[in-house]
Amino acid sequence: MSAKHVSSEPLVSVLVPCYNYGGYVAETLRSVLAQDYPNFELIVIDDGSSDDSVEVIEAVLANEKGQSLARRVAFIKQDNAGVSAALNTGLKHALGDYVATFDADDIMPAGRLTLQLAYLQKHPEVGCLGGGAVRIDQHGTLLPRKEKKRAVRRYDFAEALAAALVVGGNIAVYRRDAMEKAGRYDPAIKIQDFQMTLKVAEAGYFVDVLPEVVTLYRKHDGSLSKNYKAEYRYGLEVIEPYRDHPQYEHAKVRLITKALRMAVVYDKAFAWSLIRQVPLRLWDRQLLKRLRHLLLKKSKTATRETLQ
Repeated sequence: MSAKHVSSEPLVSVLVPCYNYGGYVAETLRSVLAQDYPNFELIVIDDGSSDDSVEVIEAVLANEKGQSLARRVAFIKQDNAGVSAALNTGLKHALGDYVATFDADDIMPAGRLTLQLAYLQKHPEVGCLGGGAVRIDQHGTLLPRKEKKRAVRRYDFAEALAAALVVGGNIAVYRRDAMEKAGRYDPAIKIQDFQMTLKVAEAGYFVDVLPEVVTLYRKHDGSLSKNYKAEYRYGLEVIEPYRDHPQYEHAKVRLITKALRMAVVYDKAFAWSLIRQVPLRLWDRQLLKRLRHLLLKKSKTATRETLQ
């Protein structure tokens, strides 16, 4: 699968790790292959799926052969090692000056790569570039959202850490040099996008977030955001290397506030344990809102997944 002309634009490597997303990955790959950016490659990494993901991926790549601008397509299969390890595998095979990571259950809007690459080429100080996301359900239907007027947001390392900033894997494009300087992914840490956001910022690059929508983010039962306790634990692992940084406490409070969104409803005892960890000087309106919900909302029965 290759373009019919040689482009002067820098090569972008799109990495799509997949684990048991056979029901979604076909639509994902078609959305990537339909991009109009004239110089990109697609690298799909199956991380030991036990469903029909491999068969689906092979069928899509075969059917789309010759119909995409993709300069190169590679499909790599490995034993299950986690998404961070899968992305490291993809990086070993990637040839691009830029790297776009993408989740195997989401949809890439038309023109996304062109938009983000144009920005990155004008801003060499930016090592990680994000954007907006619109939620869709498991059937691809758009979910309600609030319209927000935003400008480009920029973060240095201290600001990114204080905000516990996550440029999601489904919206991120990285400068390859920044990823290498950051030391690639730590396979022992399961939140790959959070760790790379902070590592790139710590390496001396800015992290920018565009206001434009760059992904359709699928919400379903397998999403990590449903598993709030595990997400909180993994988040603590990401910020642990920065424990001595002045913004570490702020980062931890942001993780606590995020976990409380579901904890105040599904596990009030856990919610109280989180709240007691927050110093009074770091309380803000969002945390007070969580406390109010804790006091007023009735508890619900949590799913088995949520309590992991």
